[in-house]
Amino acid sequence: MSINAEEIQAPQLKDLSIVRNEQKELDITPVHYLNRAFKTATFGMGCFWGAESLYGGTRGVLRTTVGYAGGTKDMPTYRNLGDHTEVLEIDYDPSVISYQRLLHIFWNNHEYGLTTVIKRQYMSLILYHDDEQKQIAELSKAEEEKRRAPEVITTEIAPKRNFYPAEDYHQKYRLQGHRDLCETLNLNSKLLKTSYVATKLNGYLVGVGGVEQFKAEVDCMGLTPSQKDYCYHYTEKNEGQGLYC
Repeated sequence: MSINAEEIQAPQLKDLSIVRNEQKELDITPVHYLNRAFKTATFGMGCFWGAESLYGGTRGVLRTTVGYAGGTKDMPTYRNLGDHTEVLEIDYDPSVISYQRLLHIFWNNHEYGLTTVIKRQYMSLILYHDDEQKQIAELSKAEEEKRRAPEVITTEIAPKRNFYPAEDYHQKYRLQGHRDLCETLNLNSKLLKTSYVATKLNGYLVGVGGVEQFKAEVDCMGLTPSQKDYCYHYTEKNEGQGLYC
């Protein structure tokens, strides 16, 4: 892919017919699903908007969904959360990124910090999916406690027993700020939770991963030239910026 950043001046997607024509003429469709083996991790680390972008722009992550978990209330909502925590569910390719690497990102990117006691909605939480994840998480936490001593890490480690996807307006929150792009991606309620390209762009558009990684991955996303130019511009513009609410 050849893109000269200096030639790109805030590209627009207002004329959706341009993208539609590119999709038709070039036989390009957004890649919403990759047929790869995957495992799932579930973390709570503050506001889930920022966490979803952080992991979405990480190589090896295939899908992300924000939601509520860890509590006992049936069918929680954002306005009626009960004892649940905001969490991110991550489907990842273990041949590309390990659970240990996901935990490294977790320990070093909390919105409110690892040692601050806060309300349960934003608490630090690891929900393991099997015994292997439990062992890795417990060992990783012990190592992190040694590294941060004398501070006390507040992270809870517990089995993943439930997960309730959050409302649509929370899913891919940063991507949804680009309404014209979302329309060209044909996103609906289901795809906001499951789409591969939506997952990746929700990270890249706020600068996660950076320009070079974006260029390495973009041809697997099913984007037209106009969509690529648009996304490249915002990846470059926002690289190195903050993520959280």
